[in-house]
Amino acid sequence: MIKFVLNPKTGIPFYRQIIDQIRYGIASGNLATGEQLPTVRALAVELKVNLNTVAKAYKELEIQDILETQQGTGTFISAAESNVFESERLHKLQSIIQEFTTTTLSYGFTIDELIDELKNQIK
Repeated sequence: MIKFVLNPKTGIPFYRQIIDQIRYGIASGNLATGEQLPTVRALAVELKVNLNTVAKAYKELEIQDILETQQGTGTFISAAESNVFESERLHKLQSIIQEFTTTTLSYGFTIDELIDELKNQIK
């Protein structure tokens, strides 16, 4: 199971962030085919968002055959979407790096300082 985290500072709607995190969870192997997701209500309470926000994210993923909802049982990662392409993973990494570098460079850090600190964080 993945830990959902919403960031209001990104300007990305919350439902979109939920979708992205589920898709990335599948791409990275943190969410497996058949794995059950939290209920709409449980995730809405956990993230402190409106029920409709989570429902919209789940519904969009159902339309894309990434999730399937079984009435009375829950919402699961669909077998039809067991293979999310490596390119999606790479796209997410590029997005994270772009946000990271934009912020850090605006504070005056150099690329060498960023690389050194990344290496230190990994150790």
